Amino acid sequence: MKKVLLSLVAVAAITFGANAQTEKGKIMLGGNLGFNSTKVEGATKSDVNFSIVPNVGYFVANNVAIGTGVGYTYNKAVSSSKQNEAFVVAPFGRYYVGLSDQFKFFGQLAVPMAFGTNKAVDANGDTGAKLGTSTSIGANLAPGFAFYPTKKIGIELSVNGLGYAYLENKNELTGAKTKVNSFGLNADTFAPKLGVQFHF
Repeated sequence: MKKVLLSLVAVAAITFGANAQTEKGKIMLGGNLGFNSTKVEGATKSDVNFSIVPNVGYFVANNVAIGTGVGYTYNKAVSSSKQNEAFVVAPFGRYYVGLSDQFKFFGQLAVPMAFGTNKAVDANGDTGAKLGTSTSIGANLAPGFAFYPTKKIGIELSVNGLGYAYLENKNELTGAKTKVNSFGLNADTFAPKLGVQFHF
């Protein structure tokens, strides 16, 4: 009887350790930071893309988290004479499946939204007049894996998945709008995303 009791305690401890990061009531903090610079032949300066979107999530049930990211993106393309700065809000829901004590698979559904300003850029890379505004709304379903070297740190590797995006640009002078809808699968395993989440 004593051996059976000890075995049950050991199994419970292992299960608790495996789910400690993603159990109900836990909070996760993280986000993503991106920077890219591309020099297009013929352009005087490089195109620059920068983004920072911190996020916070709350586990409403074991292995189920909801949360949002709030941040900023900056895209300056001298090669196409345009610049866009945008405020980003990205609510998400995430579900984890434990593979072992330290590895978990997760699926995430996110609804990113960005509200920005378009400006002209001259050949020297100087920003000019406001051209209009931009609004984008999307939905992305993406898979990923999380590795937990400790109970409070998760290192994540994910790829883009199935997504939909709606983009609207409004001309400042005429008020005319251009709208673009796109839908597709973009699971590029050659360009994975690496992130870190802190669990409390």
